[in-house]
Amino acid sequence: MISRTRLLLLFLLLLAGPGQAEPAVATFSIVAADPGAGEVGVAVASRFFSVGSVVPFGEGGVGAVATQASADVSFGPRGLELLARGVRPDEITTILLRDDEAAGRRQFGIVAIDGASATYTGDDCGPWAGGRSGPNYAVQGNILTGEDVVAAMEKAFLETTGTLADRMFAALVAGDAQGGDSRGKQSAALVVRKPGTGYGGKNDRAIDIRVDDHTEPFTELGRLLDHAQMNYSWNEAWTAFIAKDYAAALAPMERTATLAPDTAEVLYDLAVIRLANENTDGAIAALESALVLNPKLKQQASEDGDMAALREDSRFSALIGN
Repeated sequence: MISRTRLLLLFLLLLAGPGQAEPAVATFSIVAADPGAGEVGVAVASRFFSVGSVVPFGEGGVGAVATQASADVSFGPRGLELLARGVRPDEITTILLRDDEAAGRRQFGIVAIDGASATYTGDDCGPWAGGRSGPNYAVQGNILTGEDVVAAMEKAFLETTGTLADRMFAALVAGDAQGGDSRGKQSAALVVRKPGTGYGGKNDRAIDIRVDDHTEPFTELGRLLDHAQMNYSWNEAWTAFIAKDYAAALAPMERTATLAPDTAEVLYDLAVIRLANENTDGAIAALESALVLNPKLKQQASEDGDMAALREDSRFSALIGN
């Protein structure tokens, strides 16, 4: 049976008439680029279920798009296709809105990999609605408590140091601190795209995290981001290791261990990569720490070909119990 809530929603959508059926994705977002790092991304939050499944789009080496309010989700892939062809964000805005009968209800932000950006807010988006843009970023929001939300987001992004993900997250938190979505909070998402940074180096999904329904979505997104940044670095290290570029693998693996010093599997891989770089003492130290945290890794270490160079070392034998 269809619930009363669903029946009411269907009735309201029918009352809205043609072209009015899209539920508004009232939200605030930032699209941003770090040309030096080769990264683009989107961070978004809303009093809307699973905002991360609707608003953010990105492609490594190309750019990012956030589409919201009465969102036309085709603007994401269409915008990215135009960016890939070298069309500038302000020109893309004109192209996307051409012949769009609902242009007044659209809101979106666009950033290119070189930092060129644009933001658009239609006249019929719910108050307060608007945005700001500059080199490497565009922030925008609708049904906000006021303009100070996007002003705070812009300031936080420009003044925060760290990774692109750190800076985008800081912008979201600053927007929320100024009131954010006037209806409250429910979901949030953050994505970073860069070619070859996903699992095994086979895609561009450096970071892809979502909080679909939570009483404190910013706290939860921050917790996930800590894990995601560690995983990003770990993927980078292991991709280089698999390619036998051991020198390139070392720095990101050391960084991963700094981000996750209590994760046994991280320390195990640090031992492997240190050993590949002929740092036997460092490998033994990392392996010892890994086995203290997870003694079950002893069996893996005893059979792992990546540990073969340690087999004749008495310290290794003592660690695994041989």
